[in-house]
Amino acid sequence: MNKNSKIYIAGHRGLVGSAILDNLKSKGYSNIITRTHKELDLANQLDVAKFFSIEKPEYVFLAAAKVGGIVANNTYRADFIYENIMIQNNVIHQSYVNKVKKLLFLGSTCIYPKNTPQPMKEDSLLTDTLEYTNEPYAIAKIAGIKMCESYNLQYETNFISVMPTNLYGPNDNFDLEKSHVLPALIRKIHLAKLLSEKKHDEVLKDLGVQTIEEAITYLNSFGVTKSSVEIWGSGKPKREFLWSRDMADACVFIMEQRDFKDTFSKEQNEIRNTHINIGTGKDVSIKELAKTIQRVIGFNGSLVFNMDKPDGTMRKLTDVSKLNQLGWKYTVELEEGIIKMYNWYVRNK
Repeated sequence: MNKNSKIYIAGHRGLVGSAILDNLKSKGYSNIITRTHKELDLANQLDVAKFFSIEKPEYVFLAAAKVGGIVANNTYRADFIYENIMIQNNVIHQSYVNKVKKLLFLGSTCIYPKNTPQPMKEDSLLTDTLEYTNEPYAIAKIAGIKMCESYNLQYETNFISVMPTNLYGPNDNFDLEKSHVLPALIRKIHLAKLLSEKKHDEVLKDLGVQTIEEAITYLNSFGVTKSSVEIWGSGKPKREFLWSRDMADACVFIMEQRDFKDTFSKEQNEIRNTHINIGTGKDVSIKELAKTIQRVIGFNGSLVFNMDKPDGTMRKLTDVSKLNQLGWKYTVELEEGIIKMYNWYVRNK
């Protein structure tokens, strides 16, 4: 890519896309195309075809996706598989039709089997059964990887797939029902602190409700009170977290300096598992994560682990040796990132 290359970011308002957009701008890229969902429905085949034929982007970051936490994934199973496959099919195919020079497809480490050996290597893909709660989403992302590989092999395109670990950062989803664990914990613990300090006006503003009684009833349904915060499961599962700005830097690095041919060994008889894990190679228990967030926010109440709720997979840690060998490594440690994210939330809520 050069600074005047025409670059399309699909999903520029989300956690991933907004971080990539900011990274590109900070590096001097000036010809960036974006569309909101209202302006362009990526699940609509005809609309996507028209957009690509008119705009003719040279490079594409495919960061648009329907995403959510364990509850959302398990509840809206049909929505997750349908919408993600439609988005991917349309953008990847039209990138081929319109001769896009390079495309970066972003997936998730949930593509790996539930009982995959840790840390998870790229070669673990499709070796066992997926985690049930997010199986539809994972299958959609696996289809995206295979679509990129297949177009590269048949049509000699330059489409690369990357699988970021759990991300957090500015523009994250803080919805108490549908968000991932880290932003959910930040918001819950923040609201519990406000309740404990009787800052009721700030609670009402955050939740968008009229009375403190309504707010308390609503928060109680999520296990949030002035003295405690409920957390699903035992707190023992371990997860890896990557600051979204680091993820964006890895994505731009790959687009600038690496090609599909760099993602597999020349000695391979069968070209598969060309995707690249993006992560830190470090993990932390949910209990440790919650205590770190509690310390950063300054909440003096208790954390209550609800053992009747599911834990999910006990460990999910990426092997990032492939990414490191390609020339990139993360820079932001977890506690530093949590401080940054909490400050962003307080400023923007």
